[in-house]
Amino acid sequence: MELYENGRHRVQQDVSYDTTGSIATNVANGFTLVAVGDLIVARPLTKSQDPEFAAIVKIFHDADVTFGNLETNIIDIRSFNGSPQAEYGGAYHVSLPEVGCDLKAMGFNMLSRANNHSFDWGVEGMRETSRMLDQNGIIHAGVGENLAQAGAARFLETARGRVALVSFAATFTPLSRASDSAGEAPGRPGVNSLRLAENIVVSPEMLESLRSIRNALPHPWGGHQDPDRVVLAGITSGVTCKADHKPGYSYDADSRDVAEILRNVRRGKQFADFCIVTNHGHEPGCWSQEPSDYERSFAHRLIDAGADAYVVHGPHQLRGIEVYKGRPILYSLGNFIMDELRTPVGADMFAAHGKDPRTDTDAEVSVAEMIGWGFSDPVFYESIISVSRFEQNQLVELRLYPIELGHSKRFANRGVPRLAGTPQAKAILERLQRLSNPFGTQLAIANDVGVIRLRPGSPL
Repeated sequence: MELYENGRHRVQQDVSYDTTGSIATNVANGFTLVAVGDLIVARPLTKSQDPEFAAIVKIFHDADVTFGNLETNIIDIRSFNGSPQAEYGGAYHVSLPEVGCDLKAMGFNMLSRANNHSFDWGVEGMRETSRMLDQNGIIHAGVGENLAQAGAARFLETARGRVALVSFAATFTPLSRASDSAGEAPGRPGVNSLRLAENIVVSPEMLESLRSIRNALPHPWGGHQDPDRVVLAGITSGVTCKADHKPGYSYDADSRDVAEILRNVRRGKQFADFCIVTNHGHEPGCWSQEPSDYERSFAHRLIDAGADAYVVHGPHQLRGIEVYKGRPILYSLGNFIMDELRTPVGADMFAAHGKDPRTDTDAEVSVAEMIGWGFSDPVFYESIISVSRFEQNQLVELRLYPIELGHSKRFANRGVPRLAGTPQAKAILERLQRLSNPFGTQLAIANDVGVIRLRPGSPL
């Protein structure tokens, strides 16, 4: 029982904690969460009657919650009143209207929306996508008409408990960031964001060279002269020297955003039996198989605040898995669907890849974009489906099904998931083992499936 001040009144509230000190999970035995990564999907897929895809759909339908990150806009371009934005997330992700009901048919009932593609088609695209998901009864979080709406938990009623979803993005387009009202200024529609200050970490010798360049410029960047940090010509990333750090990238999360996200997690759990928290973050880059330096400690804070599962997506390839206080932390689930048959792609994307809409096609632009971003590497076409099972309010098993997205297939056919065959499944799971070892995670492999088992009440 907790007592706390609320204005002049003392409010009494029941808050239950488990043996680890976190807010307790409160679902019925057998509760199952399926989580996958990015859904880059342009067309309906369940109509194909592909038995290999149907095997995945069965896994989804057997779960209480099936979650993924929707990294597209669902619109009918023939009647759409918006337009592709000058600032977009690297490609104009767009899906046919039928995708809404098809995601429901696959088994998805919770989707995150906070990512760098949420505003590819402006606020109109955001609103139309929300309408399509609402129409099909899919719970979604992470965008809204203001920051309060974008950050709020959304809820799903299941047979084994009420589930909350809080979604935010560390990677987002600057003009898509939602805000609240201030005085007479109204709130701004957009994405629930976690702002990060990026620092490039270098050696003392490198830092001194950059300081010399800065001082030699006609108008050196002013401000506080920090002996361990250089901002060169006002670039967004500062360059810093940190003791015992190898060259790389370091991030500081905005304290205001952190406080607001933690409050939304706490509030979401207070109204639910289970709380899923998700982050869309590319940092330090889609080339990296390791999470950025801020993320592990922040993941722990989210679970301490009430999250029962923390799911990261965005890097488009797998990163490691950690179990903290009996809750799964999935540092990246890679791609679940990478269907690039999007059309139209927008004039800016033609220009960005040196294509001419009078002679080149949307498909040729998409292929150039994939090559330009390095996404032609097979590693981006290998991932997992994670299945977390809870008994006695504890995570008892995490099953990991390796999938492959048809990297070797022609453009029109690749990007659709199927369960990986033995040699590829073994390679995917061994890579995941290696990536999870730094977190102390023991991942066994049996019959082409990865398994992480915990004893009920385990303090891991």
